[in-house]
Amino acid sequence: MISPEAASLARGYSLPGVAESGVILYAKPAGVTSHDVVARVRHGLRARTGEKHKVGHAGTLDPFATGLLLVLIGAATRAQRFFMALPKTYRAAARLGWRSTTGDPEGELVHTGRLPERLAIPVGEQLQRPHAFSAVKVEGERLYKKARRGELVEAPPRKIHVYRSELLRHDGECVEFLIECASGTYVRQLVADLGDAYCTQLERTAIGPFELADADPERIVPLAEALTFLPGRQLDDDEAERAADGVAVAGGVSPLQEGDSIRLMHGKRIVAIAEARDDRLKPRVVFPP
Repeated sequence: MISPEAASLARGYSLPGVAESGVILYAKPAGVTSHDVVARVRHGLRARTGEKHKVGHAGTLDPFATGLLLVLIGAATRAQRFFMALPKTYRAAARLGWRSTTGDPEGELVHTGRLPERLAIPVGEQLQRPHAFSAVKVEGERLYKKARRGELVEAPPRKIHVYRSELLRHDGECVEFLIECASGTYVRQLVADLGDAYCTQLERTAIGPFELADADPERIVPLAEALTFLPGRQLDDDEAERAADGVAVAGGVSPLQEGDSIRLMHGKRIVAIAEARDDRLKPRVVFPP
């Protein structure tokens, strides 16, 4: 059953005002895809302004999942990889003694009655094999598309990192966890790896410094403000002109490590995101003035 919030989203989306570029902290309801949210925001912006806007997001939420989705507008889409690299925090509810073909309530459910021996999700760097119904691509196609055709392809394991895991509640066959993990971690699979268990509810409560509690679909956070999680370097007029042309500038940030990503600012305007190389800052993503 589609929630009232999902039904409202399906009818359309509008904003009282539009910035050139920025980020919307959007509380995604259950029953819609992340792509649905992006499409409706794009449609709402065009209806409001009469112009096309480039819109994307910084990390997919499954249709059954709820919580924080960062919707990127305009030049913010150029910074997508920096937002996607931020750690994610989730509240995950699970049902024990059951298995799901998809790892969530939308799959075929089988009651086994077998309870996991330990209710602990491992913390630290580890290998995870993505679920057959995940969005990981194998041979150029997403696994869930293959799975829906009956092709259950096993993806190679990949490194993930779980920074924190807490058991918040345990009541019979129902448990709830708080999980903070690196980008690319499949929480459904963390739950399935407990044993006979599947994820019944999943809510993303934070992405890096962005909190679900601050979600507001009518506010576009300006790009320069949204990127303040990166260290910054103020440029003078000459440096700003050179950086806008993609020319490296002196480091000027301490401490500075090879490969660090730095915001290059000219006053309140973000000029570029640069990469630290040999004590210099080489622009990698340049933003229009």
